[in-house]
Amino acid sequence: MYSVMKKALPLAAVAALGLGATPVIAADASHFKGKTMKIVIPYGPGGTYDKYGHTFSRHIGKHIPGKPTVILQHMPGAGGAKAMNFTANVMAKNGLNMVVPLDNIVVNQLLRPKKMKYKADQFSYLGSSNQTNIIMVVRSDTGVSSVKDMKNIAVIGATSGKFSSGYLSPKLVMGLLGLKGRMVTGYKGSSRSTLAIEQGEAQMAAFNWLAWDSKVPHWFGGKKPFAKAILQIGVFKDPALPSVPMLTDMVSADQKPLVGFLASAGPLGRGLAMPPGVKKNVIATMRKAYDGMNKDKAFAKELKRKRLRLIASDGKTIQGIVNKVLKETSPAVVDKVRKIIFGKSS
Repeated sequence: MYSVMKKALPLAAVAALGLGATPVIAADASHFKGKTMKIVIPYGPGGTYDKYGHTFSRHIGKHIPGKPTVILQHMPGAGGAKAMNFTANVMAKNGLNMVVPLDNIVVNQLLRPKKMKYKADQFSYLGSSNQTNIIMVVRSDTGVSSVKDMKNIAVIGATSGKFSSGYLSPKLVMGLLGLKGRMVTGYKGSSRSTLAIEQGEAQMAAFNWLAWDSKVPHWFGGKKPFAKAILQIGVFKDPALPSVPMLTDMVSADQKPLVGFLASAGPLGRGLAMPPGVKKNVIATMRKAYDGMNKDKAFAKELKRKRLRLIASDGKTIQGIVNKVLKETSPAVVDKVRKIIFGKSS
């Protein structure tokens, strides 16, 4: 599915997120001309992080003063945590390096603070080009056609690492709803996980709908589909899946904050960020460039060709969301979620 959505926050929301900051003078072309910029991808080739990152590299350069060359570097490992830790602590802060940040960057920091060597609110977010829910998909030949079936039928799930949304989300769902199953880690990105399902190594995985629809749309068609989407985790239903139930509608009132904690990953989607310490004038220039890319018809056309969606958000909005979630998520909620997913509290 492909769509373009333009979002505007009400003034009250802007104030709540702290977006009314004093304007910063942008960096000029001299900072970028003749330079090579790098985008780090936190997973291996083939997944949606890679597809968006590759598309960013082809289009953002023409919106940056001086039109620098933009290249990619894949850095898979630990469910994307390796790249985020690298970005925060090793990546040069010269304004020439970026990362496609994990959509669950905040969730990871709060759940596994000793493993995450970063503070999510210290990154500078340039913008996002997609927002999406996490969708649990199960092979049809398991006998699972709805979430309730997993109370009696155990399935094996595939994912990259214990810090990935593909691990955190199913584990929370299993814990809250009393479902049977286990997760196997070590698959490098959504492409390897979907291959594992296709080959019978696993029967279930949980990724954003974009990953499913862009890689294996044929799984879901016909009278006897190969696999079924049984549950989604997010703030609002994905427009492509109006009949797939939301986790928030299946839990008790006291459990809804636990679901909301993970659902906060959705708005971060697929975008770009710079490491802590980059000069504010460079960030201002790069946010303007990102906005320009999101409005570029050629960018939208390439996303459509790749079966990727364009749901645009600017950098200040994403920065505000990250700051707000970190500020408002209580230690009690974090502790409960951690205990459900990892079997222990802090």
